[in-house]
Amino acid sequence: MICTKKIIGNLNKCYSLLKLDYNGTEHLVVASEKEDKCFMFDLDGNYEETLWEKPGGVMDMEQVPGTNGQFLAINKFYSPDNSESAKIVTVTPKGKNNWEIKTLVNLPFVHRIGILKCGDVNYFIAATIKSAHAFDNDWTCPGRVWVAELPKDLSVYDEDNQLEMKALLSGLFHNHGFRKIKDNEEEYVLIGADNGVIKLAPPKSKGGEWTIQTLVSDPASDMIPVDFDNDGVNEILTFSPFHGDTLSIYKKINGEYTKVYTHSKPLEFLHAIWGGNLLGEPTVIAGYRGGDKELLMIKCTDKSRLKFDIEVLDHDIGPANILHFVNNGVDCFLSSNREIDEIAVYEISNEGKTV
Repeated sequence: MICTKKIIGNLNKCYSLLKLDYNGTEHLVVASEKEDKCFMFDLDGNYEETLWEKPGGVMDMEQVPGTNGQFLAINKFYSPDNSESAKIVTVTPKGKNNWEIKTLVNLPFVHRIGILKCGDVNYFIAATIKSAHAFDNDWTCPGRVWVAELPKDLSVYDEDNQLEMKALLSGLFHNHGFRKIKDNEEEYVLIGADNGVIKLAPPKSKGGEWTIQTLVSDPASDMIPVDFDNDGVNEILTFSPFHGDTLSIYKKINGEYTKVYTHSKPLEFLHAIWGGNLLGEPTVIAGYRGGDKELLMIKCTDKSRLKFDIEVLDHDIGPANILHFVNNGVDCFLSSNREIDEIAVYEISNEGKTV
């Protein structure tokens, strides 16, 4: 296996990542966690445009399905203790270096967003990390999950006319993990909080009820489902507790998810995560922001006994998020190496290893 790294830019506390379909090609969008810029690159890592100068505070971005480059983004979430003014905005291309940004909905403490398609309906889902606080590091007011049917025309929404959302799920402490999953044409979201890993699936028919199911009862800061042993049922890899240092894997046994692996080494501030098939093998790419600040590759080396191998791809970088894309037939990962303000692309191919 060869891992090659290319640094494509620098951005103060680079954080949120998006693959954007725009003008018939795919692009890479990188935004800052702090009050700073948002850049767009082509898949080769060449800088293309600055989409905005500020306000930043971008925890998440999601393209609106079926559009030419329009996406939603969180703004003004600068930290869990500085996010009372957080909102979700629409970002719409109007021309070269001309991107219109309008308020979709003000939602204090909003931390993650996604769009799920079911039939002809797009469901918008947003998660707040908490609901209020009286002082720094106050976690006594739990977060929520908010939902709405997303209209086809978002141009009518602005600061004076905002999208109405309703609370779907409340009482979520340290409501941090959020993973949009597409599995056999079904789209759903996994939520990770002190309450565990919770699956949220949209209504089967317009106007119906959401399905809510707890898969893992242990606290989770983030998670990814991957079928490591190729038995047709996903295992679930988790980080815990909130912004924690423990990497674990759960397997479904007798209908319930049971912990079958815990990595022996603490990994301080686990955060970046991706899972899927890589070079023909079920794989997780994970990164942590403290300590050695490594980017890791996790594979199952013994599927019958669920033995795992963890390989270091890079170190002293502190990745916040990771995004997979394919460029010219090669698996690539865009990484926001937040702790050193570095935007990097890692190409993974067969044979050898070099970083």
